[in-house]
Amino acid sequence: MAGQSRKWMILVATVWIQAFTGTNFDFSAYSSDLKSVLGISQVQLNYLAVASDLGKVFGWSSGLALLYFPLWVVLFMAAFMGLFGYGLQWLVMRDIISLPYILVFLLCLLAGCSICWFNTVCFVLCIQNFPANRPLALSLTIAFNGVSAALYTLAGNAIDSSSNDIYLLLNAFIPLITSVVSLIPIIRQPSLDPLPPDGVRRDSLIFLILNFLAILTGIYLLLFGSSSSDGTRARLLLGGAIFLLIFPLCIPGIVYAREWFHRTIHSSFSIHGSGFILVDVDDLELHKELITRESSYHENGDETMYEIKRRKSSGEKEGCCDSIVKKDRLAMLGEEHPVSLLVSRLDFWLYYTAYVCGGTIGLVYSNNLGQIAQSLGQSSNTTTLVTLYSSFSFFGRLLSAAPDYIRAKMYFARTAWLTIALVPTPIAFFLLAASGNAVALHISTALVGLSSGFIFAAAVSITSELFGPNSVGVNHNILITNIPIGSLVYGFLAAIVYDSHVSSSLNIITDSVVCMGRQCYFLTFVWWGCLSVLGLTSSLLLFLRTRHAYDQFEAKRISSMTPLY
Repeated sequence: MAGQSRKWMILVATVWIQAFTGTNFDFSAYSSDLKSVLGISQVQLNYLAVASDLGKVFGWSSGLALLYFPLWVVLFMAAFMGLFGYGLQWLVMRDIISLPYILVFLLCLLAGCSICWFNTVCFVLCIQNFPANRPLALSLTIAFNGVSAALYTLAGNAIDSSSNDIYLLLNAFIPLITSVVSLIPIIRQPSLDPLPPDGVRRDSLIFLILNFLAILTGIYLLLFGSSSSDGTRARLLLGGAIFLLIFPLCIPGIVYAREWFHRTIHSSFSIHGSGFILVDVDDLELHKELITRESSYHENGDETMYEIKRRKSSGEKEGCCDSIVKKDRLAMLGEEHPVSLLVSRLDFWLYYTAYVCGGTIGLVYSNNLGQIAQSLGQSSNTTTLVTLYSSFSFFGRLLSAAPDYIRAKMYFARTAWLTIALVPTPIAFFLLAASGNAVALHISTALVGLSSGFIFAAAVSITSELFGPNSVGVNHNILITNIPIGSLVYGFLAAIVYDSHVSSSLNIITDSVVCMGRQCYFLTFVWWGCLSVLGLTSSLLLFLRTRHAYDQFEAKRISSMTPLY
């Protein structure tokens, strides 16, 4: 039982690490000041945002470090990378030192790399300590990465609400402090025996309770995260947020009270295993066995009813849509895809397009949020908008696990949920293009945050299901190469449009120029809206092509659970 209690302490420590290391999400809070201090154009500022995202390309280096160093050493290496990356930028912002643009670019790259290293540490902790409920642990901790900007806004308001460079100082030191606080649980990792079925169900219930606590935390930060009217009040609100992050440490008490929860609450929920990644080991092997057996029947001349129907209709001419949907589609979920096979599949490129034209656009939007608010005369609401995006990104990440909790009552392919999650993004951008008032800006920011948060959290599971759980590490790293590419292309597009309208609305602030008015981002919103429609279309095609594999998997899973008489 002591080992079981310690694993929950490790989960809470992982939540803390994720909650305080999403430091790239508060870039828009200080980007305008950084642009002014450096005296750079919007295009050059965009390159700094790209540098932070480019750190994901070097995420593999953290895995390499784990081959030679203990987990806690890698954790502190990440913390010190962030300390130097953000700390030196803070010194530049305060005019204590002066650095050329290229060195600031490299500092942003180093800071972005530190985020990937923190993520790797968290993934390893979840995998080692929650083998049976690994997906639920990953989804919960990944969700808290989206709330970092709201927490940093609270902390910034509590210390000095009049200074935007405080965010860089917090980005430098808070992850290091969090690493120190999390050190003892990480060093004292328990050796866990395999859980029995009732233990897996008990842990699933605990994860459900933790998700409710997470929702409560998100609502709290949404309501109070940008409050800065009074320093004392801001410090009290920050204390409340820290309490909500510490409160899950009482989870060992929930473990000891599991019998009471099982009697009164657990029977109301239908939770079979973790369910978050449909392709678990046992179900996947059963599915492969059934597929192999069916294939052998075909080789021996026996035909299933599905094959008979397909053969009868083969004489009919297929339309263009049928050819796109059915040609070389996935036969089953969980089939391992080496890199050569992955990049040759149409399904992967549809998935890649849906991601780069969905979640990545949302990330670029958040990077430009400071300049967007400034151009629309909403500079005073920048921290509110950052908190709004952060909170709804958090809710979107939590919602990515909801389909698994309602799976018994309502089942859809996960690619269908991906399509639904992409719908708010084009709506948000076309709304911004149509109206530049404060209400439209707030609504659109919430919609983009919700959509991109869902995509970021669900992507690992979708990659695992479509292209194999054993290859997910390599394949997912290939997938997220779209983030720096999209960040560069979309940010550059936005910067070109922005700078082209500076002359018509010149507003000089220190050494930089600022564009004011709706025209600064109007064409950008139209382009982003059209591109997000492309992402939505790609996601819909991906769903149509994979629906058969999902339906087949679910039907066989249900039939395998049906008792024989």
